[in-house]
Amino acid sequence: MNDKYERQMKKGVLDMLVLKLLASESKYGYQIIQELKEKSENTFQLKDGTLYPILYRLEDDGLVVSSWSEAKGKQTARKYYKITESGQAALEEIQAVWEQISDGISKIMEEPV
Repeated sequence: MNDKYERQMKKGVLDMLVLKLLASESKYGYQIIQELKEKSENTFQLKDGTLYPILYRLEDDGLVVSSWSEAKGKQTARKYYKITESGQAALEEIQAVWEQISDGISKIMEEPV
């Protein structure tokens, strides 16, 4: 049962986390997956099948744009994602909502049972 609740809670914050990682620089998919894993200390271990629908949705919403890099030597071309101005504004809004929700949850969870 734990997996069910964990998946639901994580799903609600993935857009915010992906936008946050893209706020510093453009990144390609595997790089995003690795950074999420490392920075969250293994809390977020996404598969391609989870990340790419998020990136496509963010792109459809105008929050990120993508472009292909050129292949150099043995390195293949990669699709990089970059946050847009609209994406930056959305990130700020989402982060404010997250802080409000997180604060409200903490107030309830800190109450003795």
